[in-house]
Amino acid sequence: MSIYLCSTCGTSYPKSEQPPACCPICVDERQYVPSSGQEWTTIDKLLASHTNCWKLHEPHLFEIKTSPSFAIAQRAFLIQTPSGNILWDCISLLDPATEHIIQALGGLKAIAISHPHYYTTMQEWAQAFDAPVYLHEYDKEWVMREDKHLTFWQGDTLDLGDGLTLLRLGGHFPGGTVLHWPQGAAHKGVLMSGDIIQVAPDTRRVSFMWSYPNMLPLSGATVERMADTLIPWKFDRIYGAFDGKAVLCDAKGVIERSVKRYVELLKGYQD
Repeated sequence: MSIYLCSTCGTSYPKSEQPPACCPICVDERQYVPSSGQEWTTIDKLLASHTNCWKLHEPHLFEIKTSPSFAIAQRAFLIQTPSGNILWDCISLLDPATEHIIQALGGLKAIAISHPHYYTTMQEWAQAFDAPVYLHEYDKEWVMREDKHLTFWQGDTLDLGDGLTLLRLGGHFPGGTVLHWPQGAAHKGVLMSGDIIQVAPDTRRVSFMWSYPNMLPLSGATVERMADTLIPWKFDRIYGAFDGKAVLCDAKGVIERSVKRYVELLKGYQD
């Protein structure tokens, strides 16, 4: 019996003798099944072929990323707070070195995940550190393995303590969530965005999509609502889901200008 992982999105499935017939997350139009067909691996195989790398971005903020790249290739972040560490987003590989480092840093107080594409092996992470996993209830249907640590929250905000707040923006998924960290960026504030807000290769831009791989946009009204939700929150920096995807200053201005241009283009305006 093995825990099978979808090789395309990294989602884990209950122990079985054979892999599932398909990955519902990849069949959904916000992800994809490769033209070569559905492929699977296991946690043990991933441990044998991959390792996690760590990077310190600023005081109290560590990046964790798997090498070589696996599945969607997102990164997770560990945020240190006075009352405990928060893991933001999740990756499929929890290797022994990562577990040892996190335990040495004080373990995990909680895990929070932006949307179903990053659920991966959240159950293993939760069990290893006996930490609750906060997921928005709107995305509950995409959980492929039940676990006692999974906690489904409701509404538009959730206070994690020490000033950290989960904000439901929706968009990419109905429960799409970002994390506001007011102490980050030397107390100017940080938004951990996953790809609910996608930092572009030109980091003076962000964008918003229903499906990134299939290039299906969100409506202008939805994007404006997402941006309006962020107006009361102070932040100067954004850390996105992927390598190099960070807006290091003027993040609120970047969002405002990007939303304006996004809506203009949907309406057919070009300069």
